[in-house]
Amino acid sequence: MPRSLLAALAAAALSLVALPAQAQTTVKWAYVYEPAEPHHKGAVKAAELIEQRTGGRYKIQLYPSATLGKESDLNQGLSLGTVDIIISAASFQAQVSKPLGVTYFPFAFRDFDHVQAYAKSDLYKRLGDGYEKATGNRIVALTYAAERHVTSSRPILTPADMKGLKIRVPDAAAYMAFPKALSANPTPISLAEVYTALQSGVVDAQENAFNTIWSKKFHEVQKHIMLTGHVIDVLNTVIGGGTWKKLSDADKAIFVAAMLEGSLLASTLIRDEDDKLRQEIVKAGTSTIHTVDKAAFQKAVLASSKPADFGFVQADFDELVALK
Repeated sequence: MPRSLLAALAAAALSLVALPAQAQTTVKWAYVYEPAEPHHKGAVKAAELIEQRTGGRYKIQLYPSATLGKESDLNQGLSLGTVDIIISAASFQAQVSKPLGVTYFPFAFRDFDHVQAYAKSDLYKRLGDGYEKATGNRIVALTYAAERHVTSSRPILTPADMKGLKIRVPDAAAYMAFPKALSANPTPISLAEVYTALQSGVVDAQENAFNTIWSKKFHEVQKHIMLTGHVIDVLNTVIGGGTWKKLSDADKAIFVAAMLEGSLLASTLIRDEDDKLRQEIVKAGTSTIHTVDKAAFQKAVLASSKPADFGFVQADFDELVALK
């Protein structure tokens, strides 16, 4: 065999051996929710879909249970590059892009279907674009997180009962609207510290959805749960700007589609389990659940405040309320 041919074959063989395996990129996805909660199940589904649809080029590493920090830390981490993706209450994004907080004005949402209409609306896209302009981070999906209810060491049966109540709220200004409108005393405390704060009497009350009340065992240290339904919480899945820019257009489409599927799964699970968790709390026998006149609470809120008082845009609120 001619030496030139042997040399060519040898070079070809070496080039094949030298070809590296396709690199795998690890992406950090963090949130404060527990592995048993729907938010985690939705993230697991999305992570699996991303890994499958990218042929394993991306490995999604999930960090539940505030492993990488409390919610405010995670939102800051997007810009610092310490985390790539988060699931977080929209109230935290509203800290840097206030219009996003309009959904936290009391009784803005009617029900699950109203939230889904918002997720598909021009309003949601426009508000998300405003947040991206302010931070560089990309909001890609919305998750329904159920109605929030007040829990307390004493009954809160009328709007007047809220006056002076030391109530824990998340460390985000958007959650202040309901308690402030009713002359309560809102106190920001991170979710991981709420159980101890309630147990020790640092605060008398808190407000959350049944899935959080149950998973964080707040019913163990609160004697009364009032079905105020004053806010339907929503969570955003957000990709850090640095991570988003590195994705090809094709991979961006894969990530977004997978996250939309994951958020819909989580939303549906949360909706379906809400009543079941309520019944579990009743069975536990540690708290009394009270039905209250929601219309009276709404009337009291509107009598003392309006969206603009909290920096929200009235036109955005009107557009939100009108969604079908």
